[in-house]
Amino acid sequence: MPHTSLPPDDGALLPLDAVRGRSAPARALAAPGGAAGAARAVVKGVPEPAAELPVARVAVDTPLPHLDRPFDYLVPASLAAEAVPGCRVRVRFAGKLADGFLLERVEASEHTGKLARLERVVSAEPVLAPEIAALARAVADRYAGTLADVLRLAIPPRHARAEAEPPEAGAEVPAGPAGDGGPGPWSHYPGGEAFLAELAAGRGPRAVWTALPGIGPEGPHWPEAVATAVRETLRGGRGALVVVPDGKDVALASSALAAALGPGGHVALTADLGPAERYRRWLRVRRGAVRVVVGTRAAAFAPVRDLGLAVIWDDGDDLHAERLAPYPHAREVLALRAHQSRAGLLVGGHACTAEAARLVATGWAGALGAPRRTVRSRAPRVRPAGDDAELARDEAARAARLPSLAWRTLKAGLEHGPVLVQVPRRGYLPAPAWAGCRAAARCGHCAGPLALRGGHAAPYCRWCGRIAGDWRCAACGGVRVRARVVGARRTAEELGRAFPAVPVRTSGRDGVLASVGASRALVVATPGAEPVPEGGYAAAVLLDGWAVLGRPDLRVAEEALRRWMNAAALLRPGAGLVVLADSSLPVVQALLRWDPVAHAERELADRTELAFPPVVRMATLTGSPAAVREMLAETALPEGAQVLGPVPVETPRGDQVRERVIVRVPREAGPALAAALKSASGVRSARKAPEVVRVCIDPMDAI
Repeated sequence: MPHTSLPPDDGALLPLDAVRGRSAPARALAAPGGAAGAARAVVKGVPEPAAELPVARVAVDTPLPHLDRPFDYLVPASLAAEAVPGCRVRVRFAGKLADGFLLERVEASEHTGKLARLERVVSAEPVLAPEIAALARAVADRYAGTLADVLRLAIPPRHARAEAEPPEAGAEVPAGPAGDGGPGPWSHYPGGEAFLAELAAGRGPRAVWTALPGIGPEGPHWPEAVATAVRETLRGGRGALVVVPDGKDVALASSALAAALGPGGHVALTADLGPAERYRRWLRVRRGAVRVVVGTRAAAFAPVRDLGLAVIWDDGDDLHAERLAPYPHAREVLALRAHQSRAGLLVGGHACTAEAARLVATGWAGALGAPRRTVRSRAPRVRPAGDDAELARDEAARAARLPSLAWRTLKAGLEHGPVLVQVPRRGYLPAPAWAGCRAAARCGHCAGPLALRGGHAAPYCRWCGRIAGDWRCAACGGVRVRARVVGARRTAEELGRAFPAVPVRTSGRDGVLASVGASRALVVATPGAEPVPEGGYAAAVLLDGWAVLGRPDLRVAEEALRRWMNAAALLRPGAGLVVLADSSLPVVQALLRWDPVAHAERELADRTELAFPPVVRMATLTGSPAAVREMLAETALPEGAQVLGPVPVETPRGDQVRERVIVRVPREAGPALAAALKSASGVRSARKAPEVVRVCIDPMDAI
């Protein structure tokens, strides 16, 4: 695989030494009780310090940016055996007891004053591995965040009962699988077997993989391909980590890994396990009992020993973007980790993002894709509802929500099995409008948008939750509404009337179906919630393409193609697929040709010309107008920085005034921008500014 020494991100990768030396000098918030120069002296009323390495460098759990550095503490002799690097400790910080992680122990401190001592060791379990500490520091620096915030994402809360359980019997690091299972699905890709050979040899290849569509007797093909790559990584003597968007994908990948590695060969880490079980599984990984992990975005920090392969599936899904500060993206976390660990990286999906295309364009990763002949044999037969031939047959097809082509496709598919109808909006009527003046229906209390949960339900406000008792337009006085956007439940109701003898099943936010049988059924699902059908769907219709493509977002075309291809990949080869969108649009043409790579390359070229991410680095500052302007004035922006805005931002309740400023810089200036914003946040934190400004680096919804 062709690759350079650094990822094309910006080269801002910090080794473990950066974690150890962040304070220069490291200042402890001292309490009377000891001095570094007299570490071994016994003072009346002061515990005797440890005989060896008496100074502990602690990452204190504080969210304040100006205190984002290690602090030195004295290790009492009574805690010398328990105070091991990576353990949880309690320390006196600013006059209060605070939690922290012991990063390392050293002989002396650079601080010349008195050092406070460790109050106690919460647990001698070394939960923070040096590799994860270095990764957390690099992630915090890249996203202008603090180490404490990243460690909250990386290490689950302690559960004492699970921690006290004895470790599993047997070898600390289990052996890899024996025998040769063959290339499996990778035989369909020209570079697939070479990729597996690199993993089996213990090397770290990097690739962007465009997976083939289709579904087999055991389900989709991509979990089996991922499991095969993981198996070869274990054969090479290294561990593997698989990150997927949601629990449904975790179940698919976990089933394939169990078949490839055998029982107990991997663990699944998800948020719905509960604190005890999640911590128990996480400890098995940290202690080396398991070397393969599959999970959602938080699993990107799982402490897999000797990591040899990191896999991220469907990297364009916004579920990979963390909702908590400093808002890292799992793809970038895994890229940093693969570089630091000299591990392989596999970025896979049915579609392709501009970020993944850039990895290939810069030579940092290779491309893994199937030949066109293989793609055509596996892809469904896609037709847009608005093509000229169909409009000549059905002149109302352009305006109809379910034109005759879509109706015929569903009817023909129901003769052979289940059919899928993808609806981009959940609910019943999420955005009604008044029939008279066509204005959006708004709440009389907070002016928020009204919605309907059912055909006989009273309207309610999506912001404040109030029931709209006075169901009347303030402008025209009308009491009748029309549907501007139709949700999945209303669609299921309409299809149930159109096909009265066919069962209708729904899958969405209120309840996600994992799978459906092979019998005839109408499956109405929102994007990402499509259940896996037994043997594949016989047909599918992608409704309301205008709603998907009409959003004011930089990634709207990329996101539409990703949603459509993920749904189409569940169809049988050659099955009919109708998309209700203008066939002249490039994104629709990419779906017709089943060519996501060309679309991603075109997106990357357009963003290069317009200076949009991922070609540049971008940051958003969001807060009250006064706070945003104040912070912007205090930030020493790097040379070449361009400030866009401020612009008003709509808040959920609509009663707060918020503004957003966008700052973009050339990609090589990304580390300088993050450092400048981190410094400005620290200044505001040190002087206790009353309002917080939200800083987000490379947000998915920047434009």
